[in-house]
Amino acid sequence: MKDIERLDDIKMLVDTFYTNIRNDDMLGIIFKQNIQDRWPQHLDKMYRFWQTILLEEYTYDGRPFPPHAHLPIGEVHFNRWLDLFNNTIDGLFSGTKTEEAKWRAKKMATMFQHKLAYIQNNPDKPILL
Repeated sequence: MKDIERLDDIKMLVDTFYTNIRNDDMLGIIFKQNIQDRWPQHLDKMYRFWQTILLEEYTYDGRPFPPHAHLPIGEVHFNRWLDLFNNTIDGLFSGTKTEEAKWRAKKMATMFQHKLAYIQNNPDKPILL
């Protein structure tokens, strides 16, 4: 297997991963309820996000956390998300960028969990999103 090197690799990763998400018993319904019929827009945003993060081609301009701030999700959901992400990427790629992608996904999941826990435990204190 080769490493993640080009935008086509990012697209393959994102498309495969979100196909797995959509078919997942736990996460599929959450994504379906929130993304609804906006999958093309979501996938395009994810291409640009990972292209910026992994290829250092700065095409993503946004803040990834705010769309997740209202979701009733917790550790079990993030663990499942990471399992699906890691299994997907390990089935497609191998190398330095592949390992970086897994590391970054884990850091992002951890950060999102901390922010969501803060919001859930402090409903009267606004958090800067």
